[in-house]
Amino acid sequence: MNRRLLLPLIAVLVLLLGGIGYLWFSLQGQREANELLQELAELDRQEMENEYEQFARQYSELQTQINNDSIVEQLTREQLRTQELLEELRKTKADDAREIARLKKELATVRAVLRNYVMQIDSLNQLNEALTQENERMKGQYEQATREIAGLEDERRNLQDQVDIAAQLDATAITLTMKNKRGRTTKKTKDCRQFDVSFVIARNVTAEGGSRPVYVRITTPTGATLGGGGYFAYEDRQIECSMQKMIEYTGDEQQLTLYRNVTETLMDGKYTVSIFADGKMIGSAAFNLK
Repeated sequence: MNRRLLLPLIAVLVLLLGGIGYLWFSLQGQREANELLQELAELDRQEMENEYEQFARQYSELQTQINNDSIVEQLTREQLRTQELLEELRKTKADDAREIARLKKELATVRAVLRNYVMQIDSLNQLNEALTQENERMKGQYEQATREIAGLEDERRNLQDQVDIAAQLDATAITLTMKNKRGRTTKKTKDCRQFDVSFVIARNVTAEGGSRPVYVRITTPTGATLGGGGYFAYEDRQIECSMQKMIEYTGDEQQLTLYRNVTETLMDGKYTVSIFADGKMIGSAAFNLK
C-alpha cells in the first residue's frame, strides 16, 4: 500500500477510536449521573415519607393534650388527610417529578397547619394552667374566709351558703348601749331600763332600693330572745325580734338607731345583737354586759 495513503488512514482510525472511547465514557458517565439522580430522588421521597409519618404521629399526640371536642375533631380530620397523602406518596415513583413536587407542596402545607395547631394548643394549655392557678388562689381565699367566719353563730353559718353577697344589705358598726331610768348611759345591767341599738347600713348600689323593714334581735346569755318587737320570716319559720323599723333604702349609707324598753331582770354575760333584712341576717355583734 502506498505509504502516503497509509498514514492518513491510520490517523482516521485513531480519531475514530478516540471518538468511540469518548462516547463510551460519556455514556457511562451519563448512566452514573442518572443512577445518582435516581438515588437522590429516592432519598428525597423517603425523607418526605418520614416527615408525613412524623406529622401523623404528632397529630395523634396532640389529641391527647387537649380537652376540646371541636379541636380534637379538627386534629382527627387533619391526621386522616396527612395519612392519605402519605399513602399517595408511597404509591408514587421517585422519578415522577410532577407528583413528587405536588406532594412536597402538600407536605409544606401540612407542616404549616401542624405548627399552627401546636401554637394554638400551647396557648390553650397556658390559659388552662393560669385558670387552674387562679382557681387554686380563689379556693385558698374561700377557705381562709371560711375559717374567719367559723366563729359566727349557727344562724349566720347556716345562712352563709344562701347569701347573695353582691346584693344583700350589710350592717356594720353595731353598738349596744344601756340607758338607766333617767335616760343616761349606764354600764350596769341592774340599772338598765332601755337598750339603744345603733348601726350603719353600708352603701350598696347593687341592692334593690325602696321601703323595707329592718329587724333587731337581742339574745341573752341563756340564748333567750328579748321579745316585744313582733315576728318576722326567717329560713321558712317565724322568729321573734326585739324591735323593728321601716326604712327607705336608696343604696346610700344609712345610720339607724332602734330603742327597746327593758322590763326584764337582766343577767351579766354575753348579749348578741343580730340584724335582719330581706329575710337575711345582715350583721351581728356580741357584747359582754355586767
